[in-house]
Amino acid sequence: MAKNSDIKDAALAPEGRLRIEWAGRQMPVLEQIKSRFEKEKPFAGTRISACLHVTTETANLALTLKAGGADLVVCASNPLSTQDDTAAALVADDIPTFAIKAEDEMTYYSHIAAALDHQPNLTVDDGADLVTTLHSKRPELLAGVFGGTEETTTGVVRLRAMEKAGQLKYPIIAVNDAQTKYLFDNRYGTGQSTLDGVVRATNILLAGKNLVVAGYGWCGKGLALRGKGMGAQVIVTEVDPTKALEAAMDGCQVMPMAQAAAVGDVFVTVTGNKHVIGREIFPLLKDCAIISNSGHFNVEIDIPALEMLAESKRRVRQFVDEYTFADGRRVYLLGEGRLINLAAAEGHPASVMDMSFANQALCLEHLVKNRGQLANCVFAVPQEIDRDVARLKLASMGIAIDTLTPEQEEYLAGWEEGT
Repeated sequence: MAKNSDIKDAALAPEGRLRIEWAGRQMPVLEQIKSRFEKEKPFAGTRISACLHVTTETANLALTLKAGGADLVVCASNPLSTQDDTAAALVADDIPTFAIKAEDEMTYYSHIAAALDHQPNLTVDDGADLVTTLHSKRPELLAGVFGGTEETTTGVVRLRAMEKAGQLKYPIIAVNDAQTKYLFDNRYGTGQSTLDGVVRATNILLAGKNLVVAGYGWCGKGLALRGKGMGAQVIVTEVDPTKALEAAMDGCQVMPMAQAAAVGDVFVTVTGNKHVIGREIFPLLKDCAIISNSGHFNVEIDIPALEMLAESKRRVRQFVDEYTFADGRRVYLLGEGRLINLAAAEGHPASVMDMSFANQALCLEHLVKNRGQLANCVFAVPQEIDRDVARLKLASMGIAIDTLTPEQEEYLAGWEEGT
């Protein structure tokens, strides 16, 4: 058993192992990579600290990295997404883990500190909390770090801001930007798991409801698509005119949040920005409006303003807080404004996380192979990795595709050369 871990209950390990095994059956690409890693040991002698959602899918990534020889420590990237039985199973498999569901803020950051105490050579992040803490609070450890990966849109935005400011001290691969990540995990995974979280938390019928989706990136597109499929009338709010136009042509109503507030029944924010549902919006919401967030941080909803404006608050269901205003209107906040798909539901389906985590594993291997050769920048996933993941996934589904003939390759090469 791993030493120096902090989890809820080690006795939950058998249940966690069963659920990890179940998820693993839906992750054939990662399983193939794990089999190769067991033979080649690409991470032998390498310390890795990973700050990720401690779920069954993440556990399969952790076991893959360990099979490759990694000396791995895991901590949670969100207090409400941790599955305590999964954490116990990781510890039982000798992977030090620091994660407790619903841990407070102080504990959350103490767990990040514990992961950094591992003195990593590689970092794996979901939201960039590990990287930013490393740079701001533990700069003496930076000399030993030669690379990292980032899983989310929010994290990539933070890291590119650091790079632009000249503050990023080691190369990081933006796994989020791989096509086999965002086209599937963000669109299909977040789309399904978010509505799953909303329904599990509330038991409402979405058919006939006005579903307001704030943000029409890949997550927003997936959410809108799934909302339509469940019979909701989808309203999109956007600040990007091109994305707003796309939403309109996809058959959604498009309007400002102040207008949507008066008609929306269920709100989900997926923008990565701050106070998308802010102080000025709360007085406009109709009675019994449900608000939730599926972006990485809970700042998308101005919760302090909601607390100040409401006359009373009570917990009416698990993950559902009722705020009552002076005029009698009630507003329901789901999952304390955190990731509702990971707070109230199981998280992303394992099948799409298979591709996300396959990218993670292969990008970490790429960083090891290219140690000391990359600049301190945020890099795209190498195209060959992205395509290999897609090929492996297709093969696992029993799907074959055409390949170019030599004549076709020559023809395309001529176009690229302008001949």
